Amino acid sequence: MQLKRLLNPWPDEPLPLWMIFPVIFVALYVSHFVFLRLPYFWDEAGYYIPAAWDFFRTGSLIPITTVSNAHPPLPSIYLALWWKTSGFYPEVTREAVLVVAALAILAVWRLAMRLTSSPLVAFWTALLTGIYPIWFSQSMLAHADIFAAACSLWGMVYALPSRNRRPWVAAVCFSAAALSKETAIAIPLVLALTSLIEAMRDRSEGKGRALREAAWLALPVLPLAVWYCFHYFKTGFLFGNPEFLRYNAGTTMGPVRVLAALWHRLLHLAAHMNLFVPVAVGLAALLLPLRKDAEGAERSGIVWFTFKRIYVLLAANALLFSLIGGALLTRYLLPMYPLVILLALVSMYRRAPWWNALAAISAAAFVAALLVNPPYGFAPEDNLAWTRLVRMDLAAIHQLEKRDPGAIVMTAWPVSDQLTRPELGYVKEPWRVLVVNDFTSAQIDAAAAQPENYSAALVFSTKFDPVNPLFSLGIDQRLNEQYFGMHHDLAPEEIALRLHGTLLWKQSNQGMWIALIRFNRQIEAALQRPAPPAVY
Repeated sequence: MQLKRLLNPWPDEPLPLWMIFPVIFVALYVSHFVFLRLPYFWDEAGYYIPAAWDFFRTGSLIPITTVSNAHPPLPSIYLALWWKTSGFYPEVTREAVLVVAALAILAVWRLAMRLTSSPLVAFWTALLTGIYPIWFSQSMLAHADIFAAACSLWGMVYALPSRNRRPWVAAVCFSAAALSKETAIAIPLVLALTSLIEAMRDRSEGKGRALREAAWLALPVLPLAVWYCFHYFKTGFLFGNPEFLRYNAGTTMGPVRVLAALWHRLLHLAAHMNLFVPVAVGLAALLLPLRKDAEGAERSGIVWFTFKRIYVLLAANALLFSLIGGALLTRYLLPMYPLVILLALVSMYRRAPWWNALAAISAAAFVAALLVNPPYGFAPEDNLAWTRLVRMDLAAIHQLEKRDPGAIVMTAWPVSDQLTRPELGYVKEPWRVLVVNDFTSAQIDAAAAQPENYSAALVFSTKFDPVNPLFSLGIDQRLNEQYFGMHHDLAPEEIALRLHGTLLWKQSNQGMWIALIRFNRQIEAALQRPAPPAVY
């Protein structure tokens, strides 16, 4: 009972968490059910599943079949435990991730209740977070970010309220977050710094409490440091392989690149995937007078102490992921989206009449963004576009197996991994592949210079690139191409023409496409085994 009071200093109103969690999990399971059997996609196939697969088979915390990026091992350990008890299947993995996502949404509910004391605000915050396209997609993808987000949000439950904080519990949660994804350490460090600044300004008895809180919140650095020391001892690299470090930190610090990335990050936090709907409504509501509750008192909002910390966290994360991270992946900001939604809803709740209807309109906007691609370039994992891509990839590989078995296939990542790693769920036996970076003009010309190294090609849209985009999230398209890899793939018909091949099959869906090209060439027979294909 004493431990329960320490962990739960607030009454469980209107329902205890053990009753709310099953409702959240069932809602997530039902809404994601049709996607659970899909094979692995993108970065989960490129790193996280191979890393967990290596730990599952060998017990090694350092990946063996893929290059180590020094990501902490907690997600690999968690997934391996599920596979040990339930088998190595994509649906087992996605169910395991759904459990983590449900715990994260439960933390969102808990946090909103602690900060507003309004069950309706907490309900809408949890609901909108769960159906926000980025959150909905990441809730079933085995990326480390959903693990780190869940632990970070529980840490904020115990670190953000203005009273009855439990910094030692928050430190445990933030330590788990840092051991899930190293960049999650930014959240407790920012909160520790704010507590330290408050202690320096405070001349009352609260100064000692603020100093102790800062020390607790800085503690998660220690387990992360232990992991990096272990990684260095095993590999000789502290922060992962040099190429990974160069791409994600060494080439990202130029002032023009940082400013362009910061603009992207601000749009990610305020507009992307129809997030602008609740944000705009929340800002407009600030122009209205405060409303009163049934007892005649002004509706309460988030106290200044917490309000200030939330904005500091949002600004710090936007800046951090403008300085590091080669790709502008929106999932890096996963724990920040519930805070943005909460701020918008609190503004509606306090000032806007019919605020429930406005929240429902925001929900409808999120569902639309989940199903329909935006009129600008984006990452397919930001909504359900990734599920359509996976199904297209499966159809293309089926055509390849039927029409050209035994071919050496020219393709790009992630299809290259899908063809060479049977554990990802696309093929039963590995294919020989020639890997190109993408299907831009330069890469196709390079492939055309070595026609003897492949006999078929699986080409596809490596980026969602609308033919006539209404606008771009970037300030300038040239900056997007220079710093963020926003290239333009050639059309499959043009690729077939340049490579002197025959377009056998093509499939398109909402601006994305994949195609199979075959080449009829006279190749001299040889007794020895062919050399492995080159990699561009």
